[in-house]
Amino acid sequence: MAEDDGGPIPNWAIRGELILNCNCTVFCPCVVSLGKHPPTEGHCQAWAGVRIDAGHFGETDLAGLNVGLLLEIPGQMARGNWMAAAYIDERADEAAYDALVAIFSGAARGTTGLFSVLVSDFKGAERAPVAFETEGTTRRLTVGRAIKGAVHPVAGADPDREIVATNTQYWMGPDITVATASLGRVRAFGRVWDFDGRSAEICQIDWHGPGR
Repeated sequence: MAEDDGGPIPNWAIRGELILNCNCTVFCPCVVSLGKHPPTEGHCQAWAGVRIDAGHFGETDLAGLNVGLLLEIPGQMARGNWMAAAYIDERADEAAYDALVAIFSGAARGTTGLFSVLVSDFKGAERAPVAFETEGTTRRLTVGRAIKGAVHPVAGADPDREIVATNTQYWMGPDITVATASLGRVRAFGRVWDFDGRSAEICQIDWHGPGR
């Protein structure tokens, strides 16, 4: 168990799936450039959803919960100055809610600890109905009235195989499925985004903390 100024940080882990849709017109260059190449539009606006299949924060069980995220980055990802906001599944009890806020704010260190360095404007977290559903190869995320999204893998030469960027050093995970959004709507924090047809990603996540 690690410690910070607020006391010990429990060991934690999350396994599941993450989907993301951003304003890039083609597949996000951040995956392979690790944020050194600017987004295709010069700045990044994105929503994301996380489905937790198995997870814990100390003794607190996180399995079965979902999280929605908003991200806005003014230039190259690695230069920081991000805006971020989190929507925590309304089914989470108080302990799980606090745990997920710690993880997705970066306070719990580990895989998501980079948020504490790169995010300069954390809008905070709020409870919301967060639905993450899979229908065939399509993943859908609905976060109250704030986010309505659907992403699916881009078709390859072999329709039975996904196009995957493998063995990357991307923070989310090493294998990123190239996807696109059939729906990408955000209405929150004064942002009105419509990213239908824009870049998307699907990633199987295996995150840990704090000693990572």
